[in-house]
Order: sequence, then C-alpha cells, then structure tokens
Amino acid sequence: MRIIALESSAVCASVAVTEDEKLIAQSFQHSGLTHSATLMPMVSDLLKNAGLTLEEMDVVAVAAGPGSFTGVRIGVAAAKGLAWPGDKPCAPCSTLESMAWPLAHMDGEICAVMDARRGQVYAARFLAEGGKLTRLSGDGAVSLDELSDQAKILGETQVLVGDGALLCYNGLRERGVPAVLAPEHLRWQSAYGVALCALRLAGEGGLVSAAAMAPAYHRLSQAERERLERLKLQNQ
Repeated sequence: MRIIALESSAVCASVAVTEDEKLIAQSFQHSGLTHSATLMPMVSDLLKNAGLTLEEMDVVAVAAGPGSFTGVRIGVAAAKGLAWPGDKPCAPCSTLESMAWPLAHMDGEICAVMDARRGQVYAARFLAEGGKLTRLSGDGAVSLDELSDQAKILGETQVLVGDGALLCYNGLRERGVPAVLAPEHLRWQSAYGVALCALRLAGEGGLVSAAAMAPAYHRLSQAERERLERLKLQNQ
C-alpha cells in the first residue's frame, strides 16, 4: 500500500511517501516559513524527485490534530485537495500518535506532547513493545499537573517526543516523574510517523472519504472562546 502523508500541525512541515512500512521519500522543513506557502510545493517536488505520481498513491494521510489550528486546517485542506479528484481514501491521523510511531522500536512508555499554550499541553501516552504501540491515554489538552498524575500511575520513565518535549521535561521531573528526551532527530513531528499511523488505520478499517475528513482540534479556538465569552456577558 502506497501512502502519501502530510504533516503541518506545528512549526515543522513534512511530506512522505511510503510503501507499507518502507519509507520511499520524505521532505522535511523547519524554516519558519508558512505552511500555506510550502506544503503543496513540497508535495509536488517530492513526487517528482521520487519518480512517482499522485495517481500511484493508494491513500492520502494527514496529521488531523491536535495542533496549531491554522497548521491543521492547512494540512487537512491540502489532503482533501489531493484525494478528491481520484476519490482516494483518506487517513485522518492523530498528530500525537503519529509522533510516537517513529519511536515504537524503543520499548517503554512514550509521551507525545505539544505546546497548547494557556498553561496546557496536548498530550497522549503510549506503550511501545516490539515495534507496536498501545494507547495508555486519549488525545487531549491537559495541564502539566494532570499529565504528571497520569504518568505516575505506573511510574515508568516517560520518553518525551514532540515540539512540547522540552517544555514538559523539567516540569515532569520536578513533579517526581522520570523523563527523558527522545533523540533530536526523532523528536519533531514527521510525515513518516503520519504514514505509519495511516497504515494502522487502514488495517483497522479507519479510512474515510475526502468529504468526511475533518480536523480534530480537541479545544475551542481563541475566536470561538472569545465569542462564547461575549455571549456570556450579553446574557448576564
């Protein structure tokens, strides 16, 4: 199964093509440029350089959230645009699970974290055994205290991955949770992880149509929060 995967949920952008678990090609960019300007050119250049076409892809996968609201929207919109003309099935992948997959060979507990701001992180925990992942917690926005309480249940060392790893490292250790940082080259979100997550979804019947695919934000946007606050004040 050939999968083209997109990742634009945070500061990095990447695109990958895989055949089953084999990585055929990947493009990664951490330059600070906007994903709206870089993502689709990366797709075009990657396919061209790999001697492949979009028609040869079986599945279009994307990191569908949580993450930056703008980044997630850009990624999902791009994936829809790629899938729609050929009616290709889509894999709306958890950003956090996708971050954990490249570390699945490191047996132990993996804690995938992203800075959600406002005193919270997006987080999910996984147990890696024999190259497979088992979920220990769902995706969600939590405080460091809440994440620490979750991690203390089994008391295992947490391997921190994601753009929130450095943010959480000292915080967890101060709360008595043993934690280590994932290797730098495996720490950032990557499209290869999205493709591995998509492969699991495909095997479990979790693919959807382009029309049905939607972002999974796991929290209201700032604009929505401000609108609800205005309505609350008006009704007082």
